[in-house]
Amino acid sequence: MKIGLYIHIPFCQQKCLYCDFPSHDKLAHLYKPYVTALCQEISGWGGVLSGNSVDTIYIGGGTPTILSADSLWQILECVHTSFVIDRAAEISVEANPGTINQEKLLALKSGGVNRISFGVQSFSDPLLRSIGRIHSADQAVEAVESAQKAGFGNINIDLMYGLPEQTCENLRTSVMQAIELGVTHISAYGLKVEEGTPFATLDKQGKLLLPEEDVDEAMYVFTTEFLPDNGFRRYEISNFSKVGFECCHNLKYWQFQPYLGVGAAAHSFLQKERFSNISDVSQYIACAVKGKLPVEVRETPEVSVAKAEYIFLALRTVQGLFIQEFKNYFACDFFQEYGEIVAKLARQKLIVVGEKQIYLTTVGMKYGNVVFRAFLPD
Repeated sequence: MKIGLYIHIPFCQQKCLYCDFPSHDKLAHLYKPYVTALCQEISGWGGVLSGNSVDTIYIGGGTPTILSADSLWQILECVHTSFVIDRAAEISVEANPGTINQEKLLALKSGGVNRISFGVQSFSDPLLRSIGRIHSADQAVEAVESAQKAGFGNINIDLMYGLPEQTCENLRTSVMQAIELGVTHISAYGLKVEEGTPFATLDKQGKLLLPEEDVDEAMYVFTTEFLPDNGFRRYEISNFSKVGFECCHNLKYWQFQPYLGVGAAAHSFLQKERFSNISDVSQYIACAVKGKLPVEVRETPEVSVAKAEYIFLALRTVQGLFIQEFKNYFACDFFQEYGEIVAKLARQKLIVVGEKQIYLTTVGMKYGNVVFRAFLPD
């Protein structure tokens, strides 16, 4: 069996004002013990899963590149020692332009990394400051160009729209800058104000000046039309790539394929079971010291829940859900079980029903959550 491997680095130099991810600032004293604990977990799983090969690796966060070049190399070396890695494996690392340098780029490259994802969000300095990013627009450009000089040919840029006081023209400038840099992949995410974030507090106080609904709508339309018109095919709700540069690791999530997550707060999906690690960094390290597994929650979803997850993950992609693959996985007829729901969504012009697959329409892509909820069990 081929599996994906996700490695979580839960550290940041500074938390962004919109971020609700499991990441922490002001924990530099835990970097080295965390890497030691992480490598211990990786080695342990390498033995358990020795009969499997790894064809995608994704180091995310947080900010993986906040670690030193030596620490990044240590993690990569441990992975290669512990697992059988496919020769053509996609190995990705998330990077913040404010924490990258040539030494780290070369360490990543020599460690087998062949895809790098920069969390740029915008090429506007005022906007970057307003959302709590630590880098500047110039640093973002320099980071991409440095990665290209270091030999990286597969580079993603994350961009955001719907940010406070952002305009359509501002977004257009950022998108065009990303394209001009010659990257192969662009992820374009709309801002969601998540509970527990500084933005949520400001929003409740009436101090978060978000774009009007029609402006936010125009930004969405712009990204979903302009990027495909300029060589970036939309293959998932928020992801666009040049042909052949889709993110293979993320496709595993959307195609219900198995993956192992290591590190604090990491999630896994193996043998149809979902499990997650302790999120507290100090407790995660303590588990390693005691030789204990850091797994906190295990569950095998009920069949009805697993079916719903399979459906809405598949429908996130442009290809959608293949009827025969669903039948092969769950040994049941898709239309017998969901025929009425499918017919209703088709009448609402949210999905297209083909001979072999169903997929979201352009409108369905925009209102995906409406479609996804329709398949949830009562």
